[in-house]
Amino acid sequence: MQVSTDKKKIDELLKRRVAEVIVEEDLRKKLLSGEVLRIKLGADPTAPDIHLGHAVALQKLKEFQDLGHQIIFIIGDYTAKIGDPSGKSKTRPILTNEEIRANAETYLTQVGKILDIEKVEVRYNSEWLDKLSLEEVIKLTAKATYAQIAQRADFISSKTSWARQA
Repeated sequence: MQVSTDKKKIDELLKRRVAEVIVEEDLRKKLLSGEVLRIKLGADPTAPDIHLGHAVALQKLKEFQDLGHQIIFIIGDYTAKIGDPSGKSKTRPILTNEEIRANAETYLTQVGKILDIEKVEVRYNSEWLDKLSLEEVIKLTAKATYAQIAQRADFISSKTSWARQA
């Protein structure tokens, strides 16, 4: 499929069901260039069903897909395996490989109800995270300060008693 550079369709993509586009003119230029954009959405398979909130993002991805852009759906199998700390009040449960695989399969079925799943590039974050050594993980953590991490609500909540004591 060729990428559509139809100005009317691009305007609709950028304005309809959108609260804000960061650096809209840059995105508009890329869309008008005819270049195939690679647009990613990730979800951790921590339950058998994707959250209803994903439907909004999936609908927007469908619009990009209909214009000829490549959608990449990233399944967070690695983070599901270790218990991602981005839960609101506690870390997510650690899942077995079998639970993760079963949940990921249902995710693809559900995503396929909105996107043309045959055209979606499916990736698993274990493809790159499994390869990191402890040294590489430590180097990555050195790129952020405690203050930067602490300001992110998904890692530290104001309800977390140890965060208030720090």
